[in-house]
Parts: sequence; C-alpha cells; structure tokens
Amino acid sequence: MTTPFAWALVGPGNIANRFAEAVRHLPDAQLVRVVGRDRERVQAFVQRWSQDGCAPIRVSESLQAVLDDPQVDGVYIATPHAFHAQAIARCLAAGKPVLCEKPLVPSLAIAQPLVDQSRASGVFLMEALWSRFLPAYDQVGQWLVEGAIGRVRAIQSTFCFPATFDPQSRLFAPELAGGALLDIGIYNISLSRWVLQMALGKCPPLLHAEVQGVLAPTGVDQRVSATLAFADGVVSQWVCALDAVADNGLQILGERGCIQVATNFWEAQDVVLKRPAEVDLHVFRPFATNGFEYEIMEAMRCIREGRCESPRMPHFETLATLAWMDAIRAKLGVRYPFEADGGR
Repeated sequence: MTTPFAWALVGPGNIANRFAEAVRHLPDAQLVRVVGRDRERVQAFVQRWSQDGCAPIRVSESLQAVLDDPQVDGVYIATPHAFHAQAIARCLAAGKPVLCEKPLVPSLAIAQPLVDQSRASGVFLMEALWSRFLPAYDQVGQWLVEGAIGRVRAIQSTFCFPATFDPQSRLFAPELAGGALLDIGIYNISLSRWVLQMALGKCPPLLHAEVQGVLAPTGVDQRVSATLAFADGVVSQWVCALDAVADNGLQILGERGCIQVATNFWEAQDVVLKRPAEVDLHVFRPFATNGFEYEIMEAMRCIREGRCESPRMPHFETLATLAWMDAIRAKLGVRYPFEADGGR
C-alpha cells in the first residue's frame, strides 16, 4: 500500500472546503495541517473535516510550521490571489510541492520568478485549474481530437453572477487583486486555450483582442466582454461579470457540428455533441466526489514521479493565460497597488 499523501492547507475559506472534502474521499491522501490567521475559523474547519480513526489535523497560524514538518508531502494554497506569491516562494524554497488555487498569482511579472524557482529547484508547482481535469472535459477533448465537429470556428462562453458590492471583499478590493477577470474570467480564457489545443494540437497565437468592460467604484473590473481572434478566423467570445446573470454555458462551434457544455461549464458533468441530421449525443460524466479530486490526483501523481510540473496543466499554460489577462486588464486600465513592487 502507498503511504497516504499528506496535504497541508493554507487558507481555510469557502473553496478550501471543497478541497478537504475531495481529499477525505481519496484512499491515498489525508489532510494533516491547516494554516490560518483566524484561529476560531481554523478550528471550525478542522472540526468539520477531521475523521475518526485518523490522526488529528494540526492547526497553526504560521506557514513556517508546515515548512518545518517533514510529514507534509504537499501544500494546497487557497488564500486570496494577492497572497499566493509569497506563500508559493516560501514553500518552493523549503522543498514543499505546491498546488495553488487559480489564478496562480495576479500577473505574469509575479508568476515568472516562481516558475523559474520551481524549475531550478525541481519542486512541483501547479495552478489548480480543476476544470481541465474533469471527466466531462476528457470526453470533449476526445471529440475534438477525433474531429467530431470538423474544424473549430468559434468558442462562446459566459460566466456571470450578481455580487453585492463590498469594497473590502476579495471580489472588489484592489489590494486583494479583485475583479471579475482574475476570479472567474480565467475559466473562459483557460478553457478557450484548452479547446484550441485539443482541436489544433496547440493554441495558435492571439492576433487581436477586442475588449470592453465596466469598472467597479474601487477600480477593478466588474464586467468584461472580449472577442479574441486567432489565425484562420477562429474566435473566442466571452463575458465574465459580477453584475449580471447568464446561462454560464460554453459552446464550441465547428464546421460540421457543435459541442455544448451545460450550465456552469467550469464544473461540467453533462456535455452534448450536436451534428446536423443526427440524434444529439448526450454524455454524462459524474464526479466521483465533487470534481476537485481529479486535479488533486494529478498533483499527487506528478509529485510522486518527481516532476516539477504537470503535463496537463504545465507552467507554460499558467504564464500564457496570465499574459492574456495582463493585456486585457491593461486595455481596461486596471492596475493593482502592489504591482509596482512585483507583488512579492
């Protein structure tokens, strides 16, 4: 039997509950440490996810306790975007592999030194863009590789929800790297890139980006709509917003058919292949637990194999996506206060 992989978790917020639930149901993984500044909140998190018959989950207010713990095999970081970089750098320096919530960091300039550090040290680093690992997208990828809809012509997606404006929340605070693009638009962009890679073998160069947006009173992007144009006339059109409601689906349009990913495309379980004069092919690929288990298993596999990056979510993808988002934010005039010092 493989020794259970021991995870430490930094930032026990809402998204971290999904990670903890997925780890609980993996037979070869366990949560051994949780780091957070609010001790009462951390204790409540630990109480929720502790299991009878397992060693107690240890609590600490300092990341250093994790870095000094030889039992910890990997660190999952789920703090707000603006705090990722320092934690990642410290983990890599201590030889602790990292799975970090998306976006890895707020900009390319902040990400590049971390990727360089990971590669130089040989310590694993992966952005936790879980959608790319879901079984439903395995099916979509198979259709694209097989050419089931012919040449891809366009990709369309929406990710919108109405959020109450709070200048201090992680969604709207500039010092926390708030805004719709980094929080949710990253899914529109990353999965557009993934579709093109599956269909064409690689994502073609971005030729032109037409971008419009609305800024919140704090100066971060509240709504972004974009048309990204590539060679051969392929386009990706999408909207992400903190002030609207949408069907939140994704469509891939091809010369001989289309692929539809159901509502909430980032956590897809249902996909449909539609071709003229044929019965629609509906495929349901349910989660084993909640969907996070697939990226966690990939991270553990790569770490056990001694890799510094995942072939399914390589460093290059993180850097390329951040470069696109940097360009879009520049067009909108969004800049974070910490960017002047590199965010470190």
